[in-house]
Amino acid sequence: MNHIAILDFGSQYTQVIARRIRECGVYSEIFHYKTPASTIRASGAKGIILSGGPSSVYAKGAPQPDKAIFELGLPILGICYGLQLLAYHLGGTVAKGDRREYGRGTLTAKVSSPLLDGLPKEIQIWNSHGDKLTKLPKGFSVVAISENSPYAIVQDTARHFYGMQFHPEVAHTPKGKKILENFLKKICGCPRTWTMRSFIQNTVTSIREQVGKDRVILGLSGGVDSSVAAALLHEAIGDQLTCIFVDNGLLRKNEAQAVQDLFGKHMKIQLKTVNASASFLRLLQGVTDPERKRKIIGTEFVRVFESAKKGVGKVKYLAQGTLYPDVIESVAIGDNPAALIKSHHNVGGLPSEMKFQLVEPLRQLFKDEVRKVGEELGLSKEIVWRQPFPGPGLAVRCLGEITKEKLAILREADWVVLDEMKKAGWYYKVWQSFAVLLPVKSVGVMGDERTYDSTVAVRIVESQDGMTADWVRMPPDLLATISNRIINEVKGVNRCVYDITSKPPGTIEWE
Repeated sequence: MNHIAILDFGSQYTQVIARRIRECGVYSEIFHYKTPASTIRASGAKGIILSGGPSSVYAKGAPQPDKAIFELGLPILGICYGLQLLAYHLGGTVAKGDRREYGRGTLTAKVSSPLLDGLPKEIQIWNSHGDKLTKLPKGFSVVAISENSPYAIVQDTARHFYGMQFHPEVAHTPKGKKILENFLKKICGCPRTWTMRSFIQNTVTSIREQVGKDRVILGLSGGVDSSVAAALLHEAIGDQLTCIFVDNGLLRKNEAQAVQDLFGKHMKIQLKTVNASASFLRLLQGVTDPERKRKIIGTEFVRVFESAKKGVGKVKYLAQGTLYPDVIESVAIGDNPAALIKSHHNVGGLPSEMKFQLVEPLRQLFKDEVRKVGEELGLSKEIVWRQPFPGPGLAVRCLGEITKEKLAILREADWVVLDEMKKAGWYYKVWQSFAVLLPVKSVGVMGDERTYDSTVAVRIVESQDGMTADWVRMPPDLLATISNRIINEVKGVNRCVYDITSKPPGTIEWE
């Protein structure tokens, strides 16, 4: 298959690059930065992208590629740190910038380039770097500049080497997809062959080859990821799949009944329900650290599975709805240069003694790709376009210690948010909308009496893939309605605030 090889130098956006390339109809594959050039050649790649990364090219232990990649004769595009690597290895100079360039900027083209074909002279871009190119390697010329970089885009057309100091892959560079598409089509000559239908066909074949005649169990939450994973697995192996729904006591209002109705009655998938809320809440008692919460939930989740599989028959495989963002946000510092953001219960919470082999059919997909797979499989809009819900459930939205009383407050507040978003027609317009219970109490006045009750934060964000997000400028009247209902209807809450933090620097969930 024709594809683009992405060398990962630790950027939090590496898999966003992969997503954007696939969005252009071209398959992308991520390789460790140390991958030998011979492996890249043998893979059949039509071009190479060098990702960004948190390091300085001159730092001790900074990730460096196999220098032989520059001799493969393949087009190369360096992004941010990738551009700096091009300069460093080909005779240019990189130095610390006078100031860190972070956030929005303006790119101004100076000469024509296949990278900018079809684009206006000036476009908005997104920067995130400290070091910058100060001297061009021999054979390179300037294509475009930005406010803080005279070498925002550079090129060596003879060798088909290109570099840019900004991030074309993120949503905050609106024309960035067009730049990447130009690299794929006009420079690498890649045909448009990657579709979700082809993904389904390949994945069904892969699942059948991996599983054979063995049985698989899948943890079903009712969210988009597990629902699509269930449908995909069911198409591949039919009744070899048993879905197990674990009520961990951390679910939203009416969640348990909705899941049982949907999958047991509607989708006709074998479903076993386990009420394990008591054990989860007991283990979480007194725990306040977010990472410990995730580890505890992940570990108990698998152990409940090991117990629940009794009566299902001999089970060899555990299926999970792990996605690309789950993986990239769970990578620890070490041989992989990416910085740890937070572990994911699907990735970082599994105990070493786990007795299952994993099946992760969605591991290479972003959320919007998963939705498209769901549509291809014939799932309803209510399932496919349901807003994301974290695997650890309300545990990561109930800050501090988790108690039944606090969960009850959070459930009711969260239900009000979703109810009003649906009534106002906003639910399907945004990425996520939910409530967070803060470990903060404040003084209030209700019914002429003094109160000292809890604070709820409302979080509503827009995003394309979950890797970057911005808070939504909601109609004030709708926010007022949500706030009034929460304070009036949810006992124990007397203050409501709205979270106006983007990602980055924050994350979508609070923990």
